[in-house]
Amino acid sequence: MTYNLSEINPEREWWVQQWLDLLDKYRFKKRLKRGRNYARKGNVLSINFKDQKVLADVQGTEDEPYHISLWLDTFSEEDWEFVINTLSEQVIFSAKLLSGEMPTNIEDVFAANGLRLFPFSLQEIRSRCSCPDKANPCKHIIAVYHLLGDRFAEDPFLLFQLRGRTKEQIIAALRERRAGENADSAPVKVSQKAEEKPIEIDNFWEYKTPLDSSLVVISPPLQDETVLDILGLIPFSNGNGGTSLAKQAAVSEQVRDYLKQVYATVSQNAISAAMEGGKSSL
Repeated sequence: MTYNLSEINPEREWWVQQWLDLLDKYRFKKRLKRGRNYARKGNVLSINFKDQKVLADVQGTEDEPYHISLWLDTFSEEDWEFVINTLSEQVIFSAKLLSGEMPTNIEDVFAANGLRLFPFSLQEIRSRCSCPDKANPCKHIIAVYHLLGDRFAEDPFLLFQLRGRTKEQIIAALRERRAGENADSAPVKVSQKAEEKPIEIDNFWEYKTPLDSSLVVISPPLQDETVLDILGLIPFSNGNGGTSLAKQAAVSEQVRDYLKQVYATVSQNAISAAMEGGKSSL
């Protein structure tokens, strides 16, 4: 798969911009420009995450592409235990990450445990390229570095993977913490008499017995499309039919944008409330 820098959304997510800001501080501007051109022209042939490393192929001046590896210092098992415990105390962190968004104060979680998720300087990013250029980063590494921002925009969990934990491992650990908390509460016992009670049609759809937390999966919708996208523009007028079509469309678009923000906020709070076991209020 070839990656093209021109396809990246110019309105970058804050965590992507923070990643790219380190490279922008690189003092060899000509090499930086050449690397960006490599990314823009599609010279990066592939980018793959293997364990805690990024492996990429970049087409240079030779017939065979150059091989690049990039990695960060990983956290210890003990460090990750502290991080997961801190994350589990704030459900909003889990909810935002599961919805594909990096919480703005995520570094507070790592700082509380004496760690940093994002590299502090470019020197903290380890890299190697098979090209003959002795400079590091070379233009091939710079090209990969730029396009990694696009990958982090799609899945912020990849930053965690570079630090030693995959998305699946983090989610499993958070669910384990929640299961442990639920185990502290006494199970609800259903009496034999209640089981033999005949079905009542009026309250057939009511279920008051707590569900087994291990059977419940809370996740954001798979698609970004909402009912607002399906309905399209909302028709508005001034009441006497005198409003122009252009003005109606403009007002409708403003209201629709506002409702989409409300919809996103309510959805986020609903996930947070569900993950807290109903303790939060919308």
